[in-house]
Amino acid sequence: MRAMVLHAPGQPLRMEERPDPEPAGHEVRVRVQACAVCRTDLHVVDGELPLPRLPIVPGHEIVGAVDRLGSDVHTVQLGQRVGVPWLGHTCGRCAFCLRGRENLCDTPVFTGHGRDGGFATHVVADASFCFPLDLPLDAVHCAPLMCAGLIGWRSLRMAGDDIDDLGLYGFGAAAHLAAQVARHQGRRVYAFTRPGDTQGQAFARSLGAVWAGGSDDLPPRPLDAAIIFAPVGALVPAALRAVRKGGRVVCGGIHMSDIPAFAYRLLWEERQLMSVANLTRDDAAEFLRVAAALPLRVETVTYPLELANKALDDLRAGRVQGAAVLLPFAG
Repeated sequence: MRAMVLHAPGQPLRMEERPDPEPAGHEVRVRVQACAVCRTDLHVVDGELPLPRLPIVPGHEIVGAVDRLGSDVHTVQLGQRVGVPWLGHTCGRCAFCLRGRENLCDTPVFTGHGRDGGFATHVVADASFCFPLDLPLDAVHCAPLMCAGLIGWRSLRMAGDDIDDLGLYGFGAAAHLAAQVARHQGRRVYAFTRPGDTQGQAFARSLGAVWAGGSDDLPPRPLDAAIIFAPVGALVPAALRAVRKGGRVVCGGIHMSDIPAFAYRLLWEERQLMSVANLTRDDAAEFLRVAAALPLRVETVTYPLELANKALDDLRAGRVQGAAVLLPFAG
């Protein structure tokens, strides 16, 4: 197998050849067809998240076909197309797991963080955390659903069912999918991009946003809720300023720069500020049912596996519209 490997934070990934991995009893091996590049991968590579092990193969938005089964696997078939997400394993015993909140497990293992991920031709995954993919989308367009789609879905749920006007700060991979789901639910979407990003604002309007502007702008009406996907702490007071009394601001990322001090009046009047952490397998099942019923437009830019560093650079610089996707067998 070939893999793009991180040996130290802040260093470029290195292409390596390795022996093909063998799955343990409860695991499967997946021949990777596509792996999307997530902003969390940037946080891993740039050293913004503590890593439990090095070297590590990043990547957790994986789509591929199962080509080997562990001896104890009976729920997945050889040749079956599956998705492998960020949440790679949970203990099943802690208080959070027992209460159905496995996204907050005390001892989780994350794909591309605590176990090797999908910036590779093959990956080994816990069979219980692989999702069958029966969507009418090819691997390239399914891959972003495995994190951008899932975290967008969980963020939408946390924003609440009682909202009509929804703001999305940072219109990248997650927001462009969440916007389409929100529009399907009958909500009005307001998109906030980097100031001056007229191309991104036009993209948002093409996906149904009723308004698009810079993150330093106020929307034309108070929002019922806002979701922040960009890892920029300064957007928190900006979003609180944009929501109505009793409104919610949901931080959808795993990492964010420091939130600056802000006046209490922005939070007062029962506004709520909350974060989203990871996902549950129930989230995935719900979202994939919704995705199967929608004509989702998944915007992607593809790169061969050996150009993973370029894909990361483009994402870091904001040059990707939609999602970057690696193709291990391109050409």
